[in-house]
Amino acid sequence: MAAPSLSRAALGAPRVLGPPGAPRARPRAWSSGTPSAGTPPAGESPGSPAWDGPERARLRGREQREKRQRLRRERGAVQEKEPQPLPKGWSPPAELQYQHPLGPDGKKATAVPLPPRYSPRYVEAAWYQWWERGGAFRPRPPGQAPGGAPVLSLVLPPPNVTGSLHLGHALSASLQDALVRWRRMQGWDVLWVPGTDHAGIATQAIVERWLWQQRRQRRQDLGRAEFVREVWRWKERHGEQILQQLRALGASLDWSRCAFTMDPGFSRAVTEAFVRLFEAGLIRRDQRAVTWSCALRSALADIEVEPRVLTGPTALNVPNCPHPVTFGVLVTFAYPVEGDDGLEVPVATTRPETLFGDVAVAVHPRDPRYLHLQGRRVRHPFTGALLPVVSDPSVQPQLGTGAVKVTPGHSPQDLALARAHALPLLSVIADDGTLCPPGGGWLQGVPRFEARAQVVAALAQRGLLRGVSDHAMTLPLCSRSGDVVEFLLKRQWFLTCGDMAREALQAVTSGRLRLVPKFHEKNWKSWMESAGDWCLSRQLWWGHRVPAYQVRPGPAPRRPPRGPPGAPEDEEGEDEEGPWFVGRSEAEARAAAAGALGCPARELHLQQDPDVLDTWFSSALFPFAALGWPDQSADFGRFYPNSLLVTGSDLLFFWVARMVMLGQRLTGQLPFAQVLLHSLVRDPQGRKMSKSLGNVIDPRDVIGGATLQELQEKLQTQTLDPQELRAAQEGQSRQFPQGIPECGADALRLALSSHNAHGPEIRVGVASVLAQRRFCNKIWNALGFVLRAGPGQPGDPPRAPEEVLPEAPMDRWLLARLAGAVAECGRRLEALEVHGAVAAVQSFWLRSFCDVYLEVAKVSLQCPRLRPGAQATLAAAAELGLRLLAPFAPFVAEELWQRLPRAAPAPPSVSLAPFPEPARLAHWRCPELEARVAAMLELVRAVRGLRETLRLGGAARPPVLVQIPEPAHDWLEQLGPAFQTLSRAGPVELLPLGAEPGPGWVGAQAASGTFVHLRIQGLVDPDAARAQLRSRLRSLRGAQQHQAREELARLERSLEGLEPPRDPQGPPQGPPGTPRSGGGPGGF
Repeated sequence: MAAPSLSRAALGAPRVLGPPGAPRARPRAWSSGTPSAGTPPAGESPGSPAWDGPERARLRGREQREKRQRLRRERGAVQEKEPQPLPKGWSPPAELQYQHPLGPDGKKATAVPLPPRYSPRYVEAAWYQWWERGGAFRPRPPGQAPGGAPVLSLVLPPPNVTGSLHLGHALSASLQDALVRWRRMQGWDVLWVPGTDHAGIATQAIVERWLWQQRRQRRQDLGRAEFVREVWRWKERHGEQILQQLRALGASLDWSRCAFTMDPGFSRAVTEAFVRLFEAGLIRRDQRAVTWSCALRSALADIEVEPRVLTGPTALNVPNCPHPVTFGVLVTFAYPVEGDDGLEVPVATTRPETLFGDVAVAVHPRDPRYLHLQGRRVRHPFTGALLPVVSDPSVQPQLGTGAVKVTPGHSPQDLALARAHALPLLSVIADDGTLCPPGGGWLQGVPRFEARAQVVAALAQRGLLRGVSDHAMTLPLCSRSGDVVEFLLKRQWFLTCGDMAREALQAVTSGRLRLVPKFHEKNWKSWMESAGDWCLSRQLWWGHRVPAYQVRPGPAPRRPPRGPPGAPEDEEGEDEEGPWFVGRSEAEARAAAAGALGCPARELHLQQDPDVLDTWFSSALFPFAALGWPDQSADFGRFYPNSLLVTGSDLLFFWVARMVMLGQRLTGQLPFAQVLLHSLVRDPQGRKMSKSLGNVIDPRDVIGGATLQELQEKLQTQTLDPQELRAAQEGQSRQFPQGIPECGADALRLALSSHNAHGPEIRVGVASVLAQRRFCNKIWNALGFVLRAGPGQPGDPPRAPEEVLPEAPMDRWLLARLAGAVAECGRRLEALEVHGAVAAVQSFWLRSFCDVYLEVAKVSLQCPRLRPGAQATLAAAAELGLRLLAPFAPFVAEELWQRLPRAAPAPPSVSLAPFPEPARLAHWRCPELEARVAAMLELVRAVRGLRETLRLGGAARPPVLVQIPEPAHDWLEQLGPAFQTLSRAGPVELLPLGAEPGPGWVGAQAASGTFVHLRIQGLVDPDAARAQLRSRLRSLRGAQQHQAREELARLERSLEGLEPPRDPQGPPQGPPGTPRSGGGPGGF
């Protein structure tokens, strides 16, 4: 069958050229000699209506059939309508499952016929196990790696061992896996280390909650040793969940090197790091005001405190408080001045409950309001104690009353001021948030925020309350528990970070450490320049015990009985601090103590610090401790420093900064050369993922699908309190009324990776994942077409795709587009712009391969002359295109690639096949041809736009006139068959520029100086088309309406000269103005 011909023409956006009846030039035409369907008989001009009768009858019959089918579908939809619709465009098909036997090595059988439609469940079955069993994810042994092979090494940010991955983790894993698979296909030696974090605070809180819900036991009932064993049992029951989620995503991690931060080897690295830092003088024990969570009864790192800005009175729910607490209120009261002169000092505070911890009142030395009071004393409203009025330049006289209460036990600023003036130090809030004023009294054991109201009432009763006013403030909240953070005076272990922070800053400014995107460098500089000391102590039982031992007098004491409510359970009195010694073991610490104290080691009684180290301390060692440090292992020598770190931007200071500081200090090298800080994932409404909103999604529920009932049953297995559980269930019911449809791992990976992860946030919903499932379905259908097209001549061995050199212009164009996509994908991946690489790959598959080339190939394959080139082009483009897709959608790429004929020697898996290289495809590049096809496709878009605007059915093949500059005529003639196929045009002719086509034609501008015209006489009912155009104009708004008004008006004017379509079975139509008669069709 001959390819369709093109009768000379050119391109078009909607525009009518010439009013009806305008003179027109005779178009110059070319043709293959055989008129195609819809071509006017010899002697008829394109404007003649004589040939329209049979075409109209055929179109009308098709339209009636389509209308009947549409009505049947609509009736069925009404009968089967669900209470809540599924995501737009989604109809859940019955999923196919892979049921064929596996090979001896676990490989799927791909010689079986390709299923007619894409099913993620079918496609993703068995491949991961085969990859893992075959060692595809492990680096080559040192002796087998080619000399000089570059190395890519990185660690997976270790998720909490008792947690569950959400879409934020899935984004991080998808980005990393794309980069890892890409480098592995390029022949690099790749190591991607998985691991999990013991997550001290989070894990202990979960297990404590579970113990209470299931057994009504507290950890104190079990004792420390038994509680730690209970946590280990919990870890064994639930720790594998995260690893299975990563496998379901297709993450190509080396599971043989999986690390856990509480493993013996890792614990030894933590102890070694502490000892080395202590010996270097960077760790010391000190009494300071630390940030404290009363809900967790533990100290927090400063960066675990989230500031909440309040503009005025704000009621907040606080853990363990039965009623909301109002913050953003300033209380002013008076301190009476000693003596009988009736003077007073007004003080304003947001924390009246800490009044029992006041040790002085401070004023600015040059504040004229208080010059006469400096050196005098004021009387405490409740205890009667006399407190000095001190002057200090740190006081800001413009704030409040200009006089401030000094409470050193609960404010770092007040502690510094108290030490500068040799004031006593008092603490009046216990670890659990209850008051413990000196000597007890009427507020002993009262929760701090209940005591607040009692203190204010007591001040008013004594006549000392001077006012309560609204106050804008910043409230510190615990990011772990949501509790209001207190500052408590504690003896803790602190790591001095100043010098390490300066070294970390210099690493970025010098370019040795690259942060991507670059705008994070500003935040890095700001934080490093103000980095303070790091409190390492945590008052927990689960974690790495501080390797410090205190020398105790007499025999080792028994565990002291619990003190007053809120007192630390394992902490001795602050005044009983004895000498401390640090060692890798108790024996080493004992030897150090004996040498320092000059006494026999056997006579010393040591007690290990009951606190554990901050979880972030052990996590900061992960890049090198996971590779065997402090031992100089083979992995450490080969893969450290890491090449790259990929993590969320919210961990820049929590984790990244600490890894850089400790990595440089302990190993002498940066732990990695570059850091990709990706966006935070939010739901489609821009909300943070939260259990209470019900929008936290398990990636496996998106991959395999889940009903609403299954989602809510999964919530029941989590250790949520009843209120949180109800809120989560309600949120799920709103978010997923019909559950989550099955989308597959490839679709989820593509949906996450296609977003620009270099910004502050990305919004991901199930609808975007479904769109990517449709992309996978399109690839599936396209490869089905390729396989049906055949490999070429029977008996010919498959050729390497790079050797294919077709002659037909569209064949050459497709391979040129593929070469361009390969270059763009590689460039984007080198820049860590995974979203840009995904866009390049998807653009090739959708815009070039599926939307354009396959339509042309359907015709070419029917032509004996064009068939061999089309077959070779299809095979080459499909094989390389799947390799290009493999890092982002590995399952569907593997399933389809295994079915393609491949030149020997072929690698066993697409994940080990060479990634396409731009240099090897450079001979395919042809910018001139690409520009010509792009111009032709603009003509096609213009024709399709006119067809859509006028609602021409798919069966209509109207004649087309093309106006294009003379130099383009020759190349357009070569691309004529493709233009005719893609635009679904009838005969195509060229019309000289400046000529008008005459009545019955409608035109559109395709590009500057190029136009297309469609002959619509007899194909369009003018009245219906006119009504439709006016309706469309009314539906547009604003600037969109203004831009479209003129073009739609021109289209409407072009309809004025049209005759309505005539029914071949009805009476002939009369001239314009003939009235309707006899109930028959109206006519002109």
